[in-house]
Amino acid sequence: MPAVARAKHISPAHEAWRRFRRHKLAVASAAILLLMVLAVLIGPFLWTVPINEIDFSSQLEGPSWKHPLGTDDLGQDLLARMLYGGRISLAVGLAAMLVAVLVGTVIGAIAGIARGSVDTALMWLTDLFLSLPQLPLLLLVIYLFRDVLKEIAGPEVGVFILIVIVIGGLRWMPVARLVRAQFFSLREKEFVEAARALGASTPRVVVRHILPNSLGPVIVAGTIDVAAAIIAESTLSFLGLGFPPDIPTWGRLLYDAKDYLDFAPHWAIFAGAAIFLAVLTINFIGDGLRDALDPRKVM
Repeated sequence: MPAVARAKHISPAHEAWRRFRRHKLAVASAAILLLMVLAVLIGPFLWTVPINEIDFSSQLEGPSWKHPLGTDDLGQDLLARMLYGGRISLAVGLAAMLVAVLVGTVIGAIAGIARGSVDTALMWLTDLFLSLPQLPLLLLVIYLFRDVLKEIAGPEVGVFILIVIVIGGLRWMPVARLVRAQFFSLREKEFVEAARALGASTPRVVVRHILPNSLGPVIVAGTIDVAAAIIAESTLSFLGLGFPPDIPTWGRLLYDAKDYLDFAPHWAIFAGAAIFLAVLTINFIGDGLRDALDPRKVM
């Protein structure tokens, strides 16, 4: 009896991982970003120098064994402040991305499964938000509500919540359009028609069949939103409208260093390099995920 070769079953997740591994820049970027995340999470427990310890005898010192990244104008250790600020900057990026993806997915799914006036109204709302000048609006909202949230939730938590909501609330529109387009494409597919023929309700069809198959592009868009949120938070802090001066985010470090570029360039270089590296690696990871999750791309 001839042996019948059986094709090895490969799960979609395994196939996506195989495709992702072939994108060398994405793999290297994921490793670098993981090291950065581990550094900001574990680093403060290993490098226990207080972030607000003032030492006027060590003002604006360059990198040394005592201060590996140098010091600022108050003699504060920049490594400790970089590690602490990295937690906030990366947390803002991830939280704002989750807000943008959640809002965009809900609005896009409703528009994609509905027809007529509901779809038209939601797309009109999306176009309205797309037409708004994001940076001026972001600055205006932060300026108006920052002090209120500071009194309610404290200076750090209040500003964090406000920045996350505002940045996420201004980044959901591309995700909504993407999800809507995916729903328009998938709702006419054979497996969706089969589910409806078997008596599945519309919510079940959306949650069990259409939404899981539309998440690939959403994940890619989410990585881009993380990078955009980090840049937006850094911009706000650089303009002096982000976190308070005693909370050293990467953007705030850049803002504080701008007057000392001539004789203490290390202060701005390390903070700018951290922002640059985080955004660059996240964008490369997004490129790798786009290739890995695209069923039309042969690798």
